[in-house]
Amino acid sequence: MKTRAAVLVEMDRQRPYAESRPLEVVELDIEAPGPSEVMVRVEAAGLCHSDLLASDGNRPRPVPMLLGHEGAGVAEAVGTGVAPDDLAVGDHVVMVFVPGCGACVPCMEGRLALCTAAAKANVAGTLISGARRLSWIGNPVNHLGVVGMVGVGLNALLGGLAAGAVQVVALDLDPRKLELARQLGATAAFDACAADVVEQVKAATGGGVDVLVETAGAAPAVELAYAITVRGGTTVTAGLAHPGRKVSVQQVSLVGEERTLKGSYMGSCVPARDIPRYIAMNEAGKLPVERVLSDFIRLDDINHGFDRLADGAAIRQVIRFN
Repeated sequence: MKTRAAVLVEMDRQRPYAESRPLEVVELDIEAPGPSEVMVRVEAAGLCHSDLLASDGNRPRPVPMLLGHEGAGVAEAVGTGVAPDDLAVGDHVVMVFVPGCGACVPCMEGRLALCTAAAKANVAGTLISGARRLSWIGNPVNHLGVVGMVGVGLNALLGGLAAGAVQVVALDLDPRKLELARQLGATAAFDACAADVVEQVKAATGGGVDVLVETAGAAPAVELAYAITVRGGTTVTAGLAHPGRKVSVQQVSLVGEERTLKGSYMGSCVPARDIPRYIAMNEAGKLPVERVLSDFIRLDDINHGFDRLADGAAIRQVIRFN
């Protein structure tokens, strides 16, 4: 079977990407799904900074590689071992970038985002089985993920509102995104580069925030997040930085103020349990994620879409394949 896809052929090409074209839209050969695998006809996929980090070399991965890890579509074929009551041809599906093998210790503890087999597969560019089902001119093509304020940060804002937070504070460098955050329900919004931003936030919140979610994926952003978290509070970082980047925090405050600094990968969710909840919340108007959708683009315009992503000119761009 054939499929048309955007393949990362070389990392770290210089901008503008619309000219250097690190991604080539080509026709690939795709094998039938193996045991416990599903072939999906992707109808929409989001452009995310994680894809951009792979393209610019900040998240080294084997190339050539098929990018994309946020998708939705329809099941076209299923492999052996997939129970019909779990998934059947014609079912609508959404995809996440970390599958759960179901057998490792993290999976058995309900922490699917930390699946050991999935972590190895992501680095190697394979499916969780170790296989590659894609090829280009007879040569294998690697997978990115296994098949899902920027979009993630604004969705965190919506999550805070849905959870019943009385105050939701937004920080960003772009005034347009701060204005959108206010429109979405942020009770306050601040320029993250202001010299006195820590004092501004503490003054507006009575000393700092109880829970802060950082999604920029930059060490200074994590340090700023920690600085404006209240004593006894929790600082959560969900952004992915270059493996060589380090974060510095004051150790005495971590202990003396009983702080928590933690990471969250894939929202620490259990997809089969949580995604139906998110869909139900969206249908009830409690999680209006469509409000952070900025553009629909064509697959052929993906390099231009990456330029807009790098410029901060787009929040969440979605490729429509139909």
